[in-house]
Amino acid sequence: MPQQASPTPGSVAEVLRVALRLGLGSFGGPIAHLGYFERVYVRELAWLSSEEYASLVGLCQILPGPTSSQVGFLIGMHRAGWRGALAAWLGFTLPSALLLYACARLAAHLHGPLAGALVHGLKLVAAAVVAQAVWSMARRLCSDAATWLIALGAMALLLATGDANAQLVVLAAAAAAGLLWCHPTAVPVTRAAVQWRPATAALAVFLLLLVTLPPLSWRYPESGVALAQVFYRAGALVFGGGHVVLPLLRAALVPAGWLSDDAFLAGYGLAQAVPGPLFTVAAYLGAVAAPAAPAGGAALALAAIFAPGLLLALAGSSLWSKLAQHARLGAALTGVNAAVVGVLAAALYDPVWVNAVHDGVDLAVAAIALLLLWSGRAPPLAAVLLCTVASLLRLAFDLRA
Repeated sequence: MPQQASPTPGSVAEVLRVALRLGLGSFGGPIAHLGYFERVYVRELAWLSSEEYASLVGLCQILPGPTSSQVGFLIGMHRAGWRGALAAWLGFTLPSALLLYACARLAAHLHGPLAGALVHGLKLVAAAVVAQAVWSMARRLCSDAATWLIALGAMALLLATGDANAQLVVLAAAAAAGLLWCHPTAVPVTRAAVQWRPATAALAVFLLLLVTLPPLSWRYPESGVALAQVFYRAGALVFGGGHVVLPLLRAALVPAGWLSDDAFLAGYGLAQAVPGPLFTVAAYLGAVAAPAAPAGGAALALAAIFAPGLLLALAGSSLWSKLAQHARLGAALTGVNAAVVGVLAAALYDPVWVNAVHDGVDLAVAAIALLLLWSGRAPPLAAVLLCTVASLLRLAFDLRA
């Protein structure tokens, strides 16, 4: 007999405790996170029904931002109101954010060949993880000739221009191509978790920040506002999961001199070794980008990258049922999702492959790590350990030669 969702509201402390448990143990990326959530929130605790949970997942999967964090945020609101939503996000996010911040502070004191070998190992991890993400997303999102053409076209355009900032233009073109070539698909509708006025206020704040942060960052190019703009823009434009944030963040941070390619890819590799959402890589990147105030940089980057997705989740939970009435919306979303595959494939080549794989040994190590991830029998931490140990052993061999 299926378990019924609990009709009684819960406490903020209860939400925080459960979210913290999930934040400490949820390895494996957003799809795995959604599985953990279903087991805990639906089957174990019965905070909401299977149908309610499925509708929340359906909504968040078609919004920009980190899907698992958005789902957890809305579940917290469902259980304990606004404070419950904040508690759910904090509990799920803080463990990995604190770990990555600690890694950034440690990395600031590591120098020489040992540090170089560790960074190179983490870059090989990034190569394996992004390759797996491209493959799994292509299988799921490219189902016919039209979607494959959109994906390949997006990849070709980004590689030809060499500018990941063109991603927004590519996604807009993909939405238009989807309207022309893709079949309409059903758009999931969820029961409103937020009232109309708070939802419209959240949408207004989202748009206000999206419009006002760029000119402020141009006016103050080396300020906290400029750093917040980088992460807010990335969080607002990411479709398809946390891995797609890679090209946007790299294009905004590395050429502008906030940090080096090595530091960027090392942080991305480290993010695979910790539980929780991949977006918490912002804590590492923010700390490295603001060496004079690393804690402030980490907190600012973290808040900025999550804010747009959470604001859109609030707005979407109330407004989506109205938008979903447009029959061709699903076709446009199909085009955008296909383009996301091309965007990530372009990032796999540059910067990931170009900076990580230098010879046959690197290729072999990355391939073994990829096989580990594909097998599903080893956690991402195993791939991290493999690549870093292999890089350290190669350093030791080179030093003895």
